[in-house]
Amino acid sequence: MTDPTQIDGDVYVSPRYLAGLSGHADCSFDPVAHWPHYHLDAGPCQLVIASPDHRIKIGWFGDDYDIWQVSAAADAVSQAWWTARINQNTPPEIVHGLTSALATEWDENSVSFLRTPSPSWADAIRPLLDAGWERKPLTRGVLEIVSPDGLAGASIDIVSSGPHAEPVTLWAGPPGWGTRTEVIFSARTPKHLIAATAAAFADPTPVARYRDDLDPQLAKLAHLTPVQPPRPATPTPLDLHRATAARPAPALGTRSASRGSTTTLPPAPAGPPPPARHR
Repeated sequence: MTDPTQIDGDVYVSPRYLAGLSGHADCSFDPVAHWPHYHLDAGPCQLVIASPDHRIKIGWFGDDYDIWQVSAAADAVSQAWWTARINQNTPPEIVHGLTSALATEWDENSVSFLRTPSPSWADAIRPLLDAGWERKPLTRGVLEIVSPDGLAGASIDIVSSGPHAEPVTLWAGPPGWGTRTEVIFSARTPKHLIAATAAAFADPTPVARYRDDLDPQLAKLAHLTPVQPPRPATPTPLDLHRATAARPAPALGTRSASRGSTTTLPPAPAGPPPPARHR
């Protein structure tokens, strides 16, 4: 569970696919934070994070439209077997779904992130169907799955072929430079990796954003809930008992106090003055 004292935002955005890119926190690289990082001084790609054997590469193009570009290859120098392009409107929490799956699957002997055991496109979008997204009739070779609010979906071109085709697009938001989220997968992307990304789309958990960072058009479409500061926890009877037991006992006076007394006794009164001497 997220620590409420570490929330980076003043509103929760739901559904999360309308939250856009956060201007303050980027969790997309968290699952691969332990992989080697390469900061580039020149060119549009500003950062490359690679698996230790360089078979998986995640490029960050911070000033471009497709700001994440992910690829996997048979070895460090071979051409990419599959690619994913993710644009600048995509919430990092959705990218996290893909990078988390890659970080979990990678090891020196793994090839599961290169091959898919399933020939069915249904397996790629299974999380969307399980979440109640509607499958539309096939139109001109394109299969559409749309969210209940009509603001997100998956488009699968089952006709295009060839290793460089990009038949799968996960999308959200209305068309436009600042509003449309797109994650585009090439033909040989393993279905379970597409499904991991789709599951992040369908995740009902809202995400935190600062209201001023939201595109106004997305803000009108999304449900915004103010982030409330955490309330102090109400002490339980056990908490009160422990607090009382931990208090130091008050100091007693020089005279003995009766059992159960918690106050210091007053000093004893002075006796009568001695008799005066007569000469």
